[in-house]
This record gives sequence, C-alpha cells and structure tokens, in this order.
Amino acid sequence: MELYELTAHNLVEMIRRREISAMEVLESTLQRISQVDGIPGTVQQDENTDSQANRVHAFITQTTERARHQAETIDRAIAAGEVVGPLAGVPFTVKDIFCVKGTPSTAASRILANFTSPYSATPAERLEAAGGILLGKVNLDEFTYGSSNESSAFKPFPRNPWNTHRVTGGSSGGSAAAVAAGEGALSLGTDTAGSIRQPAAFCGVVGMKPTYGRVSRYGLIAFGSSLDCPGPLARNVTDAALMLQVIAGADPRDATAANLPVDHYVSTLENSIRGMRIGISPDYFRITYPDPETGELRQEPLLPEIEAAALRAAGRLAEMGADMVDDIPMPHTRYGIPAYFVISRVEAASNLHRFDGVKYGYRTPDAVEDLHEMYRKTRGQAFGVQPKLRILMGMYVSAAQYSEQYYNRALRVRTLIRRDFDEIFDPYGKYRLDALLAPTTPTTAFPIGDVYGDSVLMQYADQLTVPTNHAGVPAISMPCGFDKDGLPIGFQLIGPDFSEANLLRLGRAYEIATDDDEWRKLKPNCINK
Repeated sequence: MELYELTAHNLVEMIRRREISAMEVLESTLQRISQVDGIPGTVQQDENTDSQANRVHAFITQTTERARHQAETIDRAIAAGEVVGPLAGVPFTVKDIFCVKGTPSTAASRILANFTSPYSATPAERLEAAGGILLGKVNLDEFTYGSSNESSAFKPFPRNPWNTHRVTGGSSGGSAAAVAAGEGALSLGTDTAGSIRQPAAFCGVVGMKPTYGRVSRYGLIAFGSSLDCPGPLARNVTDAALMLQVIAGADPRDATAANLPVDHYVSTLENSIRGMRIGISPDYFRITYPDPETGELRQEPLLPEIEAAALRAAGRLAEMGADMVDDIPMPHTRYGIPAYFVISRVEAASNLHRFDGVKYGYRTPDAVEDLHEMYRKTRGQAFGVQPKLRILMGMYVSAAQYSEQYYNRALRVRTLIRRDFDEIFDPYGKYRLDALLAPTTPTTAFPIGDVYGDSVLMQYADQLTVPTNHAGVPAISMPCGFDKDGLPIGFQLIGPDFSEANLLRLGRAYEIATDDDEWRKLKPNCINK
C-alpha cells in the first residue's frame, strides 16, 4: 500500500512514532495528484478536452510550497520531541468556498478569480493549526450552486474517480473526488442542501453534515446563511470523527457558532450500539416532484438497487444490536425542495450583492458612465448562469407583493419539516429514535451533461438530503455498495441536534459489520491507473 492510501488516523500514529515522515507522506500524495488529477481548473478553459477526459480534475489551486513548509515544520517538531497536533502530517484539501490566507479564494466563479484572501476561515485555520498539511483548494459548483459540479467557471470541472464520464455530485464535488482518488486523506466541504453527503455518496466516501452551528461559518463565502454547514469528507468514519473533533466548537467571530462543549468523537466510536433505536420512513424511499405539464405532485419509488442497499445497511446495524423501527412518518419531506428553492434563492440573492466590482474581485474593463453601469457590466460578465438565476428568482419571491405567497410560506414549511424531526427524536414521544436511516440520493452518479441545465431536475437530486438542512440536524452519509454499473451507493443516518457522536458510532458499527464484504475491496478506476 502506498502512503497516499493510508487513512488519516493511521498516518498520525505512524508519523508520531517516526515510522514515516510527514514529508514522505506529502511527496507520495503530490505524486498521486500528478498521476491522476490532470490540468487544474481555470476560467480560460471552456470545457474538458478529450485528452483530459480520464483525469479527476479536483483542484483549482495547489499549494505545494506551503505544504512542503508545513511538512518540514512537523518533522522538525517531532524530531525535537515537541507535542504536535491531532492531524500532524495529514494531507487535506479545502473546498474553494472557504477563504484561506494567502491563497486564491474563488468560489469557482469568474468574479473572484483574481481574489487572494487576507485571512483564513475558522475551520481551515483549525485544520492547519492541528498539523494538517494543506494541499490546495478544490473545485465546486459556482458559489456552491448545483448538484453535479458542472456549473463551475473553472474548467475542467471534476470527474468521478469511479467513472470519469460521470459527475462527482455537488457542490463539494472536488472534495469528494479528491478523497476518493487518494489526493489527500481529508477534505473540508460545505452542505447547504446535501452538498457534502450527495457527492460523498456519488464518490463512495464518508461525508458528514454537522448540526447547524456546530462548526463555525466564519470565512465561508455564504450561499444560504441559514442553511450552510461546513463539515468533513473522509475515506472512513474514524477519519471523519478525527477531523470533526478539530473543526467543531464555538467561535467568537461567528455569532451562529454554538457555544457548547464538543464531544470526544473518536474515543466513543466503538462503543456498543445495542438498544439504539433507528427508524425507517417510507417518505425517504420515494421521490415527489411536480409534473412539468400539470404542476401536480407525482411520486416515484427509488431505484430498486438504491432501496435494497439502504435496507441491507439497516439489517447490518440490526445485527450489531440496534433496534429498527419501521413506518416512521415524515409527511413534510416532500416539500423540502420547493421550500429550499425559495429560501435559498432569497438568501443567495442577498449574499451575492456584495460582489459588485468595487472592493475586490473582477471589475469590468469596459468604459462605463456611472456606478450602476459598472455594477451591471461587472456582474453580467463575471457571474455564471446559476448565480444570475438565483439573483432573479430571489429578488422576485422576496418582493413585497410576492413575499407572503412564496417566501413566508416557505419559512412556514421549514418549520413543519423541523417539527417532523422533533417528533421522531423526542425522547418522551411515540418513536424515541436515536437516528433515522435513509438512502442519501435517489440515483447513483449520473452521466456528465444528462441533468445539467435543468435547474428543477438538478435540485431534486437533493430531495433526500435537504430536509436536514431545513431542520438544522446532523447527518452522515456512508458508502453501502455498488449498482450494476459499478457506481457507489450511499446511505445516511440522521440524528437530533448535536448527536454527531451517536451518528459516528453507528457509522463505525456499520463499517465493522461490513469490513469483510467483497464490495469493500473495490477501488475507484483511477486508483488502478
């Protein structure tokens, strides 16, 4: 096994014992990136070229010299007998929606292509302070707007390591692809409607959306401020727990960060799950969507392979001692996407107003007569289709004459979705669940170009993940097998507020139960190149 293939927790122990050095791990990982990633994304390239079609293209920016300096510092500290951080020597990447001091921080948009951040986001800062080695910034849907990573202004956009003709999922597609392809053991992503969990499922890795406020949003370029959640992507549950341990906690620079103690996630990972109650809801095993002709809601069952894989995962957890509870009602799940369509666009439009060509980022080179024309030309030239659509939609549904019909109603629906979770997790209620188990996505990774351009259809790829963002509760997605085309399938566990330790414990129990399964031995196609 090559060093780049080792897990984060194994790397930490081996580096501390001086069996390997941080620099050796870094060089192995850099060689891996050179082998599989191909050319980085830039705004000058319009599309993937044929010669690059079998590469992963996870990166926008590589920070090689910074990484070598960090690795040297770690190795010197260990040689001197100094105490090093819990991620000492572990290579990681950061979704380029986070500001990192001294790096281009682009949000995968032309409007920020020339912006170098003067400060670091709290989660990224904490990862480096813990001894993590920053490999660079990875690609995403522009401003995180999408579920496939195809909307990035930086081309080539990422491709799925299991099949490079398939999407990675979005918007944390670069993060999931990098982890799956061996280009860093960990990656920092964000989840607004499922943007950690959906690409994690598509790429066959572990992805966790923490409770809203568990991880600081300071330094995160906001999409939907009431929905965005930073979180870890990793190859296994232990690494996700180790990373969450580092990035979680209060932050005086973020008023929405919870001022609550952080559980010691790693130390409780292998505690028994016997007696824990896990629910199965039929509302998470079908997709409800509007008929394009009539507007009426239609229901379709999930693909049989997806349903079967999730139910097998439930069976393995039952073998480990969990109690399964069937027929859990989640009646407002079907309204998660329509409510998200409205709320997220109002918040996106508000957040995008700061990008105007005045203070930082792109400014139109054209002659202008006044400030308003400069705004208009700057935004028209530098925003892609998805930001423009969200500005138009957000301004429309929040206008005084429409806000009651759309925005206020969407907020009420969000409250009903939250009540569904409150009811099933109530320790004194009828169901008393510790977790809800569901498929992560209604399909496996779709072919490049199949869904892109259809905003409604793209959005419904998130129907099973977005309710947790409305409710603010935590969830973890894990791989649970493969479909007939050899593409990963994911399932998720959803819990009550600040129950990350329990979800990680359940996830680890599932890993133990399936450790000898044949599908665990499979590796992405790019790994075998």
